[in-house]
Amino acid sequence: MSMGPHLSVRSALFVPATRADRIPKALASGADAVIVDLEDAVAPQDKDLARAALDAALAAGVGLPGVSVPLWVRVNAASPWVEEDMAVCARHAAVQAVMVPKAESTAQMQDAWERGGGKPLVALIETAAGFAQRDEVALHRAVQRLAFGSIDFQLDLGIAGEGEALLMFRSALVLSARLASLPPPLDGVTVEVADLRPVAADAARARALGFGGKLCIHPQQVGPVNVAFSPSAAEMDWAQRVVAACEAAAGAAVAVDGKMVDKPVLLRAQALLAQRR
Repeated sequence: MSMGPHLSVRSALFVPATRADRIPKALASGADAVIVDLEDAVAPQDKDLARAALDAALAAGVGLPGVSVPLWVRVNAASPWVEEDMAVCARHAAVQAVMVPKAESTAQMQDAWERGGGKPLVALIETAAGFAQRDEVALHRAVQRLAFGSIDFQLDLGIAGEGEALLMFRSALVLSARLASLPPPLDGVTVEVADLRPVAADAARARALGFGGKLCIHPQQVGPVNVAFSPSAAEMDWAQRVVAACEAAAGAAVAVDGKMVDKPVLLRAQALLAQRR
């Protein structure tokens, strides 16, 4: 199962399935992935209408393979709707991954994988039960990435704070992804959309903690998130100088900016250079 298009996703932009007409605009927003949402963004009475709108848009060619931006679908959690959600995902090649909300067990991942036609899964950890089973969920062969549903997680555990109060949980999720040899997880959404400073700060914090990207709820959030999860000009300059100094030293000890460069430092520099876009 090839998962290449999903590994480097920094920004994943939600689009309500009730507004399937917005999918092309979302695909052109600069986001690294677009998530058509059948779950939280759709009222119960609109579920069938939203699914039909998505089905029609996909049938009309929206997000066909070959488009550089992967199209994901967030299905409903266990409910009267999930079986038909999965059928739509399985039916269309344009759906490159299925986001599974309330991810809590390997059995759930297996069921989603089978019902979704063998599509890669993005497991959304957003409950106490899901957090407790995060290592097992991450190890399921269909799971290609973890994501943190921070708002629902706060609600489930009665946590009021968004920052320090969730620090332990975020760090544990990063560790679980690494132990499962998955790419760094995606952090949860920032609800402020008029002011872009909070999303930029949240994204910077997430990157510092080891996350690889962030979920977005408005196209305006995509730019700041992409910047936060991309090496800065200063970082790239440092990385280039480290690599050049090591090559010139031919294995001898070397210092850059007054600091000794050992193997982990060189590997960090090489990793930064590999992120060039």
